Formats: sequence, structure tokens, C-alpha cells
Amino acid sequence: MILSDRDIKKYIEEKKILIEPALEKEQLQPAWIDLTLGSDFLTFRRTETPVIDPKNPADYTESLKVAEGKPFILHPGEFVLGNVREYVKLPDDLAAAVDGRSSLGRLGILTHITSTFVNPGWGGRLVLEIANIGKMPVSLYPGMRVCKLVFFKLSSPSEVPYDKKPDAKYNEQKTVQASKMNKEFEKEGKQE
Repeated sequence: MILSDRDIKKYIEEKKILIEPALEKEQLQPAWIDLTLGSDFLTFRRTETPVIDPKNPADYTESLKVAEGKPFILHPGEFVLGNVREYVKLPDDLAAAVDGRSSLGRLGILTHITSTFVNPGWGGRLVLEIANIGKMPVSLYPGMRVCKLVFFKLSSPSEVPYDKKPDAKYNEQKTVQASKMNKEFEKEGKQE
């Protein structure tokens, strides 16, 4: 079951869904909340490395902080990791899904390419996988509404929510983090 604006408000008022800073009135929509773009980005440097190997992470990213009121210009064909401004914490009986905004999609911006699912118990600042598939550069401003978060009620609370999993890689992330897929390979190597 998808939560309505009434249910979302109730969960927030009862502190079952934590959101900091508090939402502005226009961020609460009929069946989701809008989240705003943060100021931290990870860009991908051009290197001589012929391939990115998820088993052996290399330092191929560069951190960038955009000043308030200044844009981050995303050029055609570019991909960047960015985060949302809001810290979100889900209870054990809710999951969520991140979805892009149509207004940005119509400019050629994909705000969240994959991994749309947010586990019960997860907390942190969502990291977005942002790409420009259009033909023109697009300005992205910290604080602009960039994506929506839709909440789903589970049939029962999760037995082992994300924040209780010993191998939870991205729980309580506050900054933009690159892929940690190498940890999965390291774990597999220890099991052999």
C-alpha cells in the first residue's frame, strides 16, 4: 500500500519517519514527498584507466561542493553522483522508492538511474545517480526539488531491517559515497 499525504504527515508527526530539516509545505505531495538537491557531488575524472573494475576500486572520482545559489552545470553525456539535502530515516514497517521529477526529465535529466528501492530501517541522505541524456547543458541548483520519495507500507515489520544488517554498506551516509561493490567481492573471497 502506498502512503497518502495524510499517512505521510501522520508518520512524520509520530516521528516514525524522520526527516531533517523539516519539510516545507510544498514538498508534501498527494502520495510522496519531494526531496531537494544537496550541494555535494562526486564527479568522474577522465583517466588513462581503460575500465572501471568493481572488484578493485580506484580513485576515479573527485568531490565537489557547490556554493549556495550557484549552479552545478551537467553537460550532455555526463554522469555525476549527488545527494539530497534531507536526512531521512525509515521505520521497520515502511520501504520507499526514489523517482525522478517529470520537470527535470523534460530537460533530459535522469535524477536516479537505478537502485530506486529504499529498505526498511535505512537512514541517511540519499545519493542520486544523475545523468544528462539531453543535448544541452543543464544547471542544477542546491535546494531545488530534484526527486520524489514514495512510501510503501509492508505487510509486517521487517525481521532484519537495513540498519540491523551487519553488511549494510550505505546506512547512515551523510555525504556522497562512491560504489562499495568491492566489499561484496571481498566477502565472497572470505567465504571460499
